Amino acid sequence: MNVLLAEYTTLHDPLLAPEGAAMLAVLEQSFRRCGYTVVKPGHGDFGTEIERIAPACDMGLVIAPDHLLSRYTQILEQYTHNLGCGFMPAALCANKVSTEKILRSHALRVPAGISAGKKVIKPIKGSGADRVRISEALPGKDEFSQQYIEGEPFSVSLVASRVVGDACLFFSGKPPLVLAVNRQFIEAGPEGALRYLGGETPVHPAREEEMIRTAIKSVEVLGCQGYCGVDMVVSDDIYVVDVNPRITTSLVGIAACMEEEIAHILVAASKGGAPDHVHLTGSVRFDTGGKVTPV
Repeated sequence: MNVLLAEYTTLHDPLLAPEGAAMLAVLEQSFRRCGYTVVKPGHGDFGTEIERIAPACDMGLVIAPDHLLSRYTQILEQYTHNLGCGFMPAALCANKVSTEKILRSHALRVPAGISAGKKVIKPIKGSGADRVRISEALPGKDEFSQQYIEGEPFSVSLVASRVVGDACLFFSGKPPLVLAVNRQFIEAGPEGALRYLGGETPVHPAREEEMIRTAIKSVEVLGCQGYCGVDMVVSDDIYVVDVNPRITTSLVGIAACMEEEIAHILVAASKGGAPDHVHLTGSVRFDTGGKVTPV
């Protein structure tokens, strides 16, 4: 069977390409080990390449920055079976302000919006730590600001199952599969700019169960499917700071510890049948270039 792995940054975004290449390598190796033929886009227009290749593939997955994910996933879904999040939830999660409102309306804690003093400024539509900074200035065009929370940054990686009906998408009723809780390494650079450096996985902080419940509820209320990463800061409470409805860099570390193949998990989840749990051995640190080091 042919699987299309459409990773955007390795072709079109040199700044993020190392992270994209690391994620793509893990996925490609897993699918090949599971007996799939992996097909990838060429250097032409990304959407046109997906349109060209997807009809000959049995399934496919788009890996792209959040603000582009929905557009290219919608193209993919017209031609083949999607192994990732549907384009509509992806579009919702790309808008960080809308995401925040929905999470808050479901009693999930998110940093408060503030306009004065020390705060975190983010693009309304961004990806990861891109253009995220700590500042006392006012947000610029297409940006918003949140309360700065002093705490520890973590993420929870999950895979949400789904089944596809004749006319629309239905959830299988199965709770999302939790892969791991990950510690994030983030540094503040010049002028408060935040930079994601990688992380450690799996980790077992004191509030692990509460963090997992928060992550599961977050992806469920947003309607996410497939692989998702929920970023959070643990302080006096657990604050959700981002929901990524896509493959994240944490997979590089998780795959190094996980007995199961991520390819099998993604395919099973896309048909409503992800496993109930995975088996992780040891713990590793990973960086944004794909380097993995045992802890």
